Amino acid sequence: MVDNSQQPRIYLSPPHMSGREKEYMNDAYDSNWIAPLGPHVDAFEREMAEYTGAAGAVALSSGTAAIHLALRLAGVGPGDRVICSTLTFVASANPILYAGAVPVFVDSEPETWNMCPLTFERACREMSDQGFPVKAAIVVNLYGQSADLQSIIEVCERYGIVLIEDAAESLGATYNGKASGTWGRYGIYSFNGNKIITTSGGGMLVSDDLEALEQARFWATQARDAAAHYQHSQMGYNYRLSNLLAAVGRGQLEQLDDRVQARRRIFERYRDRLGEIQGIHFMPEAPFGRSTRWLSAITIDEGEVGVSAVPILASLAHHNIEARSVWKPLHLQPLFARSTYFPYFEGYSVSDQLFANGICLPSGSSLTEEEQARVIETIETCIQNWKSVIRR
Repeated sequence: MVDNSQQPRIYLSPPHMSGREKEYMNDAYDSNWIAPLGPHVDAFEREMAEYTGAAGAVALSSGTAAIHLALRLAGVGPGDRVICSTLTFVASANPILYAGAVPVFVDSEPETWNMCPLTFERACREMSDQGFPVKAAIVVNLYGQSADLQSIIEVCERYGIVLIEDAAESLGATYNGKASGTWGRYGIYSFNGNKIITTSGGGMLVSDDLEALEQARFWATQARDAAAHYQHSQMGYNYRLSNLLAAVGRGQLEQLDDRVQARRRIFERYRDRLGEIQGIHFMPEAPFGRSTRWLSAITIDEGEVGVSAVPILASLAHHNIEARSVWKPLHLQPLFARSTYFPYFEGYSVSDQLFANGICLPSGSSLTEEEQARVIETIETCIQNWKSVIRR
């Protein structure tokens, strides 16, 4: 009997180092610029702004920190309502709580898996009618694909809502020919270890409002006043990225376009093989943009496939392959049990269905064709075995 635990581990989305990261890190080390701030931080900000087309950027300790600062820039405070995509990681919404504000969650649409513009408009209208106007909206670009931002922007303009674009998962994607993360008043990126490029941990706030970015930079460095001594007139945070990690980010950024191409090829190989199985469906790519396919995500129709997502995930884990369910919607999280939620339509929640039936497959840009074949074969074998059991 094969001991599957001894098979090499296949990770969901591991870091991929193969550029000039070490060269830049050695420069930071040799110059003794290790602590937060430094020439690599400045260069990383310039290069990110140039790549995305944003007017400016602020390098931070995490994407979560970037959202927190964006909310403060938007004037969000205690009791304010902030709309957030429900199908996302908790980091998208935690900063709403940091600000003492009240999260309101909005469902996805089937066409993109991202926030539904029509449901968003309904949420804004109903919250306003109830006397709780929405102050800001955090729209998440899921798994490397932009939401339908133009429709959402029109609603934001009508209701005076500040749009914060959570592009943590979509650096390198486009929407109507423009970089994902640059459509809102503020955009955020994440460089966590599993993202398409990484600094091990880090994030970036981008905007065309340079004055606002300078304010964010001030807050992020403990809001230290310009004085000969340590003086502070405003509340600040320890949110700045270190020069050493920014050096890693610069080397990674140079490889971004290659990383996008690699992940898109991985998606295509999955679709070529698994797409032949009736009942397996892939996250659609919207016609208005180009997805990075940060993660290749599928849904399993149990009635057609003969098995649900749960045994497939268990089989992958048994064979030492890391795969994950689609995000558990935030409105289902105990932390947000009392929060208001607007489903796709009354009695039907798209995000609930995606969570119940969705699987994120190993998608790292360093995934080999042999490793991917092992993932595919494990899924195919699991389905065949379950069908054999049912026939008996």
